[in-house]
Amino acid sequence: MLNAAEKQPEQILVDYVDLDRFMGDWYVIANIPTPFEKGAVNAIENYTWNPEKEIVEVSFDYRAGSPQGKPKHMTQKGFIYNQDTNAEWRVQPIWPLKLGYLIIDLADDYSYTVIGVPNRKYLWIMARESSLPDGVYQSILDKVEKQGYALDKIQKVPQIWS
Repeated sequence: MLNAAEKQPEQILVDYVDLDRFMGDWYVIANIPTPFEKGAVNAIENYTWNPEKEIVEVSFDYRAGSPQGKPKHMTQKGFIYNQDTNAEWRVQPIWPLKLGYLIIDLADDYSYTVIGVPNRKYLWIMARESSLPDGVYQSILDKVEKQGYALDKIQKVPQIWS
């Protein structure tokens, strides 16, 4: 564990994100949840590029506590911060707040992605399908641990659709 005087190394982001391929639905497979996401079930994040405003419109939907729980919906705006790689954004849940959003892993076929934040306090493992093969999930955990994320804080998000 690092003490307050020690600084963790900068996170390694993916080399490039094709925004057209990145847009669409992502099932939240696991996360280090924000206070808003605790107890979320069937969480899906959707990204839509708005060419007029040059922003990513982010929509987050889930059920509270169970698949039959109260539906919840949140929207945010995503601003591409590093336009050379498209791997670093700022996300605005409420004005004027803009939070770091780092794409630290992305499958070559865009079947899964991992989103981190600069202070490593939150993390999202997301996939195009509602589950990931165990081997793929374990390899993602190995990578995020090397990036400095605490594995004991990562929680699976129930995806129960039947």
